[in-house]
Amino acid sequence: DRCVPNHCEHGGKCTQTWDSFKCTCDGTGYSGATCHNSIYELSCEAYKHLGKTSNYYWIDPDGSGALGPLKVYCNMTEDKVWTTVYHDLQMQTSVGGSSPEKLSVLQLNYSATMDQISAITSSAEYCEQFISYSCKMSRLLNTPEGNPYTWWVGKANEKHYYWGGSGPGIQKCACGIERNCTDPKYYCNCDADYKQWRKDSGMLSYKEHLPVSQVVVGDVDRPGSEAKVSVGPVRCQGDRNYWNAASFVTSSSYLHFSTFQGETSADISFYFKTSASDGVFLENLGNTDFIKLELKSAVEVSFSFDVGNGPVEIVVRSPNHLNDDQWHRVNAERNVKQASLQVDQLPVEIRKAPTEGHTRLELYSQLYVGAAGGQRGFLGCIRSLRMNGVTLDLEERAKVTPGVKPGCSGHCTSYGMYCANGGKCVEKYNGYSCDCSATAYDGPFCIKDVGAFFEEGMWLRYNFHSPGTSMKDLVSRTLLSSSDAEITVPDLNLNKEELSFSFSTTKSPCVLLYISSYTPDFMAVLVKPSGNLQIRYSLGGTKEPYNIDVDHRNVANGQPHTVNVTRSGRDIVLQLDHYPPTSYSLPPTSDIHFNSPKALFLGKVIEIGKIDQDIYKYNTPGFTGCLSRVQFNQIAPLKAALRPTNASSHVHIQGELVESNCGASPLTIPPMSAATDPWHLDSASADFPYNGQAIGDGVNRNSAIIGGVIAVVIFTILCTLVFLIRYMFRHKGTYHTNEAKGAESAESADAAIMNNDPNFTETIDESKKEWLI
Repeated sequence: DRCVPNHCEHGGKCTQTWDSFKCTCDGTGYSGATCHNSIYELSCEAYKHLGKTSNYYWIDPDGSGALGPLKVYCNMTEDKVWTTVYHDLQMQTSVGGSSPEKLSVLQLNYSATMDQISAITSSAEYCEQFISYSCKMSRLLNTPEGNPYTWWVGKANEKHYYWGGSGPGIQKCACGIERNCTDPKYYCNCDADYKQWRKDSGMLSYKEHLPVSQVVVGDVDRPGSEAKVSVGPVRCQGDRNYWNAASFVTSSSYLHFSTFQGETSADISFYFKTSASDGVFLENLGNTDFIKLELKSAVEVSFSFDVGNGPVEIVVRSPNHLNDDQWHRVNAERNVKQASLQVDQLPVEIRKAPTEGHTRLELYSQLYVGAAGGQRGFLGCIRSLRMNGVTLDLEERAKVTPGVKPGCSGHCTSYGMYCANGGKCVEKYNGYSCDCSATAYDGPFCIKDVGAFFEEGMWLRYNFHSPGTSMKDLVSRTLLSSSDAEITVPDLNLNKEELSFSFSTTKSPCVLLYISSYTPDFMAVLVKPSGNLQIRYSLGGTKEPYNIDVDHRNVANGQPHTVNVTRSGRDIVLQLDHYPPTSYSLPPTSDIHFNSPKALFLGKVIEIGKIDQDIYKYNTPGFTGCLSRVQFNQIAPLKAALRPTNASSHVHIQGELVESNCGASPLTIPPMSAATDPWHLDSASADFPYNGQAIGDGVNRNSAIIGGVIAVVIFTILCTLVFLIRYMFRHKGTYHTNEAKGAESAESADAAIMNNDPNFTETIDESKKEWLI
């Protein structure tokens, strides 16, 4: 019986054939020949570094260990990853009356077992849980006898007599630590026993005691006593296992651990990065048995072992070099049925075990990570080394081992591509983070739009320098700086700009964005009365501003639209939404420098001095709608207004700015090629002008389209009328009938007619007249 003993793990169902067995892993959360491998990531940290955003995810905190997977909420913030486990106790739970002999016990039931939560807290760098006690004549901790009225029960079923904001061994609340309790004679606000509502709350952050499983309340049995208890979810940050790493700096360096216990089932996983072309990752020996993982060449990883049937080797060959100083993942597994090896996302290499022979891997030596037995060891970094679900503490062992250093560097080389929209990857000891300060976005990967809703008459001004700042100081701060050194010349004359934002509105005309200067120069983005977009430049050298009219789109339709404008010298590139970029050029007489920029306005222009007449008219009543991710070179005015940044002092707002993403415009439609874009002049079927040029008689393309639609509608109505008239009159006529005498006694109507009038045929022909229209 090949299913006795059952080699299928984690509840997998075993079925057998004549010479083998099969494990069905459906619904277990595991996969593989023996349902040994978890199909979920180990932690929220792992999901973040796959580029995932905040959401609910299944995690398996001990990998292929005894604990099953659980569902948690992963909150990916800018620099941290929070794992959150919820319970069923409602916030502000009222506690009923009790007697001194009978306490009120509030039980918390979590969405995970205590063992699963312990696995999370054990591997986390920091955990916390909020707890609050609102009271009215209900004492909390201190009593005349010194024993607390209320306490909470933690992970090991132990009672704890400290409250949120305090620590173990101190029978105090947060106000007792900070010395600001309502009554200084007590260490908790509630212990003053006032008739008015008081509250003691704070974070429990001693993770060895978490989570809170019970809250026991004792002092609510007196007349007038009331209490309410709130306990937040368990939140843990960081994953010491995921980033537990060691750097091997010499080819003879190694770390040693106790013998690997993997007799019938062994799984090994880790990340590595190296510039070397070969080296041993790890090895464990027995009398004749052994197990070894090795980088055999720049493109080959080898997994070899011997359980007494002779050496077996599995090799994965990569089409790309593995010594590229990027992170690569290795997963190796051996069980009584088969052995497998996978590198990154390459196809899994599998070798079936012989049907008869030895199955147990018997090892006796220590486990060596790195060089072993005089072989050339691994040069580079290994992290998150897990063997049968247990993470080896490489960092701690590396601290006392020559030739090996704890931790790794260079995480941005592998994960920096996740920092989007100009966000910069920042190297950290145990990972990386994305710096979004120079972008108009925020979030862990700089992909969250920062936007706001503008009511009618509201406006925002961003001053390029603070009040009282000299031009010299302005230049030194280089608020408008980019990689071009010409931008930071003393008079701050820009010869290039990059502007991008998205918006939605239903009102026209209006001013979306306006950049003023200490000279007559300006730049504006407007919505004309027709609902079309216009970009207006005035840089001097011409009598009238240079206008770019985008007449092929009505942008005042309430839908989000994206605008990107880039100018370098005379060359201007405009992209609206997903349409292909269009190039324009300033007139030859125009200046190419934007002289002394002063302020950027959103929604309305409130500026001293002469303003272009059209812009002045468009100021009334002002922009109503949403603006999002506004960025002019390195300046993000909306983000400066809605987030506390170094540039927040440069912002002045008229009205109430309400944060909203209603102006966000995600690119859900791929860019259209010129051949398929119906509005592009170069299309083979394009018989009409582009960019709103007149159509012969002066009617623009929008009018032509509307006229065509009206003509089709009128034609359809006429055809329908003709059909109805024909239908109504096809049976219309005048019939004169003389009923035949004796019809009552005739056998039939025909017989009555014939009896009455032998010439009945002629009578019908003369009396019946029909007109057909």
